[in-house]
Amino acid sequence: MTTKIYRYRRAGSSGFTLAEALMAVVTLSIAAAGVLLPFSSGAVVRAEGTRSTLGAALASDLMEEIVCTPFEQIVDSYDGYSEPQGQITDTTGAVFSGSNYANFSREASCQYVYVAQETGTTQAAFILTTVRVNYSGRPIAIINRLIAK
Repeated sequence: MTTKIYRYRRAGSSGFTLAEALMAVVTLSIAAAGVLLPFSSGAVVRAEGTRSTLGAALASDLMEEIVCTPFEQIVDSYDGYSEPQGQITDTTGAVFSGSNYANFSREASCQYVYVAQETGTTQAAFILTTVRVNYSGRPIAIINRLIAK
């Protein structure tokens, strides 16, 4: 007795084999990676730009606060001034609570500047002020300004 093995296939049916499906997935993954890569690097550049802009604004704000201080009090009030990371304050002394400010720190230094025409005088007519803003310990903005009496 002989047995016959019949293979049935529906008429008009077609499909993909597992190998073909895997090749299609791999090809689409490579194409998607090529398209998405520029977007991810663009996000990094945008975040760095935002940090730089915020750092420059923080440096400018502190410099304006120093400039508005009476000349005789600038060195005593701001030489060695420091705000540790995450403790940036506004003009009222309140600490900024936003997560955008968490990794920023600021410091200022002030020193009297004597010019050749002032030799023999006891008081300087200028103060060199430097404000530095750091992000995670890395300098992000520095402003130098000569303040006149």
